[in-house]
Amino acid sequence: MKNTNNIGLDNKTSQTTALQLNDLLSNYQMFYMNLRGFHWNIKGKKFFELHLKFEELYNDALIKVDEIAERVLTLSATPLHSFKKYLDTSDINSAENVTDGEDAIDNILESLKILLNKERAILAIAAEANDEGTVALMSDYIVQQEKLVWMLSAYRD
Repeated sequence: MKNTNNIGLDNKTSQTTALQLNDLLSNYQMFYMNLRGFHWNIKGKKFFELHLKFEELYNDALIKVDEIAERVLTLSATPLHSFKKYLDTSDINSAENVTDGEDAIDNILESLKILLNKERAILAIAAEANDEGTVALMSDYIVQQEKLVWMLSAYRD
């Protein structure tokens, strides 16, 4: 029986990483949908700047959703692809009818905490498995999101 996948990584550890990536994928899908709702429903004096920022954030989240799903496939697994699965597995909850900018930013910051914790856990698992592709992906996300947390926190204060 073959012990490695198509990219030469151990099957068992790759499947563990893929499970964690699928969990991250579910959370990103919820994050993406929340960002779309914030973009559509935001009101108030900071409408124009927040409307544009939320669009920037949901476009970035959409790219990450695709990258995560493709990494799952690269690890010879199947990405989750139904909203039922996303709802069942995501730690990020659906945010509905958020119109206040501060509430939206608070939600984004809480969501980023969840995503960062998951990404750091995946980074550790992938590093142990010599899975440089996943390590690089998670490392890039972490650096970008830590800066975003800083910027959103500064904006809110």
